[in-house]
Amino acid sequence: MWILLPLLGSLLVSGTIAQVPFLGGCPKVDLKHDFDVQQYLGKWYEAERYFALFEVGGKCVTATYTLNPNGTVSVENRQINTLTGNPSSIVGHATLKNDNRAQLSVVFPSLPVSFDAPYWILDTDYTSYAVVWSCNDFRVFSTRNAWILTREQHPPVAVLEKAYHALDKNKISKAFFMRTDQKNCIEKGSSENHVS
Repeated sequence: MWILLPLLGSLLVSGTIAQVPFLGGCPKVDLKHDFDVQQYLGKWYEAERYFALFEVGGKCVTATYTLNPNGTVSVENRQINTLTGNPSSIVGHATLKNDNRAQLSVVFPSLPVSFDAPYWILDTDYTSYAVVWSCNDFRVFSTRNAWILTREQHPPVAVLEKAYHALDKNKISKAFFMRTDQKNCIEKGSSENHVS
């Protein structure tokens, strides 16, 4: 137990404790074949997610991806604080890892500790849904996160079922998913819908 305390301390610093811990290493998953980053660009709404500390108290969560001139992908995550109604955002960049274009690594330079977070696209049809997976392997245990993103703020059940199929195919538990609140997404002081 005492051996784990320094490790848990370093996890808190790195932010990986924000993910869901599991005994054992990261499972093998199938990534999207022939991933096309150009089609993936644009705005996505977060429909469901595993618990993540950095999203506590947030609603109306979105992610917007744009291509940078150097080939990396700009990542802007936005949300509205459920208590204050104030919007917040964080900007980072993703780089493609290895030869598999569905395996990216995301860095948010404004965080106190900079680290590469895995961002793997398990499946997407580009026009309605995407299933994103993240896992950090510490041998005896791993920390995992997963997101269901949709192009529509309020997707039909048929779209979510496509995402669930990708999760089932990879044997990823749906028990840890939380529905993201996408209602009343108006920023404080704004008359327009929040575009986070």
